[in-house]
Amino acid sequence: MATILVVDDEEPILELLRFNLEKEGYLVSVAKDGQEALDIVETEHPDLVVLDLMLPGMDGLEVCRRIRLIPKYQHLPIIMLTAKGEVIDKVLGLELGADDYMTKPFSPRELLARIKARLRRINLPDEVDSQVVRGELRIDVKGFRVYVRGVETELTPKEFELLRVLVAHPGRVYSRDDLLERIWGYEYDGDTRTVDVHVRHLRLKIEKDPSNPDYIETLRGIGYRFKG
Repeated sequence: MATILVVDDEEPILELLRFNLEKEGYLVSVAKDGQEALDIVETEHPDLVVLDLMLPGMDGLEVCRRIRLIPKYQHLPIIMLTAKGEVIDKVLGLELGADDYMTKPFSPRELLARIKARLRRINLPDEVDSQVVRGELRIDVKGFRVYVRGVETELTPKEFELLRVLVAHPGRVYSRDDLLERIWGYEYDGDTRTVDVHVRHLRLKIEKDPSNPDYIETLRGIGYRFKG
């Protein structure tokens, strides 16, 4: 039985999510501010966090960043909630390691679907060798580590999953929609620029020359592929 931590300073939101999650059989913990959320993560070890962006004191972006600094929680699924709709907020959340993003008001049914999908994605389905070496790039799939020219490079969970999916089938072309569906685990009703943001940052970390990549190739108007 998975444990879900819900972090929000609005009591009606907490109660709505607690009711719906417990109805689905989840164990639910709640926090009303960032520090309380971090304390619960360390003591209760939740399986997924639903995190509001606009919190009193420490905001959700900082909470997300601090969670990702803890090695054992680098791959803890985080779904961010916010009343804001600006692209910059979404991009910041994803860059800091959030796995998903929903704007208030939201459908509890859709959030439940995303939670279920994210928990399913913990066991990644694509088959790939435990160690993959391509030129100066080495990927330790089971250890969630990437080495570039012998130096370990830190990736966000989404960046690592994107790389893992691409490297599982070298030469195969993935559309942006396909990558969104595979990596987010549901039919993503959002901006496909999310993929472009992750590819851009992934290239900055693994490519010698991001503008002339050796590994992740762009097929204009189609999508991306990992060079075989």
